[in-house]
Amino acid sequence: MPTVALVAAGTRLGLSLGRVFGGHGFDVALIARSEERLGELTEKLAAEGVKAAGFPADVTDRSALATALDGAAARFGGIDVLQYSAPYVRVGDKRMIGILDVTADNLRPQIEASCYGAITATRAVLPAMVAAGTGTLLYTTGASAVVPTPWAGSAGIAGAALRNWALNLNGALADKGIYVGYVALGAWIVGTPGIPEDASPMEPDDIARVHWDMHTTRNPAEHLITP
Repeated sequence: MPTVALVAAGTRLGLSLGRVFGGHGFDVALIARSEERLGELTEKLAAEGVKAAGFPADVTDRSALATALDGAAARFGGIDVLQYSAPYVRVGDKRMIGILDVTADNLRPQIEASCYGAITATRAVLPAMVAAGTGTLLYTTGASAVVPTPWAGSAGIAGAALRNWALNLNGALADKGIYVGYVALGAWIVGTPGIPEDASPMEPDDIARVHWDMHTTRNPAEHLITP
């Protein structure tokens, strides 16, 4: 069976991605920092008939991340699809750093998580995809990477860097049978704490299906999701 590796998998979009890909016959490798979260996700997916396994790793620990993906490939016989969800990194008591407060020091953790983590994960799976002549790489950030959003300054900067890299990667790998897709999520996900009252949140399954459609159609290179 084909395998999807979900890096920085969470209990909302990560679970839905596992459900959608698993529902189409994929085994699911889950990579996240929390072993408790991994256990919760694998149990929920197993209850829906999806074969899944968790591999703990912090995306900012490059060695651990590469080891987790190597372990997933060994467990399932390879990785056909890599999906990387760039996490938001809390610095001090702030989950978001506004553009006027961004410094080199407080931006670095977000760059580590968004960009360096994505590059590390990709380099762990790409050689096998190139050798096979097929594969899919999907990267997901918030829409601040595309749409200027002053209150999400550091996330937008790091996400924009990841977007640029992903789009260039798509062009460089197109003739090698590998599709690269970038998703900018411009909607709150149902169940996320602190959703503004005037927001129109989206169901995570609907967002996951966008990722599935991009994988199956291998198009477009980027997709901005809005409510």
